[in-house]
Amino acid sequence: MLAHTGRVRSVNLAFPSAKEPWTGGDGKTGIDKREVPGRIKLERNAVVGDFIGDKKNHGGYDQAVYAYAYEDLQWWESELGMAISNGRFGENLTTQGVDVTQAVIGERWNIGTAVLEVSQPRIPCRTFAGFWDRPNLIKEFTDAGRPGAYLRIIREGEIESSDEIALSDRPPHGITIADLFAAKRGERSRMSEILLVTQLSDSYREWATNISRSNGEN
Repeated sequence: MLAHTGRVRSVNLAFPSAKEPWTGGDGKTGIDKREVPGRIKLERNAVVGDFIGDKKNHGGYDQAVYAYAYEDLQWWESELGMAISNGRFGENLTTQGVDVTQAVIGERWNIGTAVLEVSQPRIPCRTFAGFWDRPNLIKEFTDAGRPGAYLRIIREGEIESSDEIALSDRPPHGITIADLFAAKRGERSRMSEILLVTQLSDSYREWATNISRSNGEN
């Protein structure tokens, strides 16, 4: 039986950005995402209709869909004293009723006709800070510990705003988005456990393996 978890508050796709110093040489970036109506397809490791400018660091199997919690968005509104629209964090899915930070790596969400799997936290970049016009945003975002989660597309399908998010599987290892994000920030007490997570993305496994080797661990 599926566990009732939350819902999709909005599905967001990238809008063209004007060329700015932070957008790169060609001025193309997918950071400016805005709510769109109707059913959106998830297929071939991508959100159909979305745009990814930096394909070296974004998109692909382990970063096919980015989810950010509406509750975290509200926290930022209070923290910064400003209104923040859905999609402002560059997320494809603005969720509600889901504790994204405490999502377990490898847990699966049934949304619409698609099945998604939690893979890794989002690490902020220069483009993100430039889009917000906040030079210290990378540090602020990191310190806040509310990174959102990337998801893999396990079963292709269609989703839309108001769709239920149902938890269909949760691995017993207990390593969460928060744990991986903390490890990236320097909290290395759970590195041995992290390496045992079979659903760990290739990039995080390589990083965790290198950290363990540098610390003299087997």
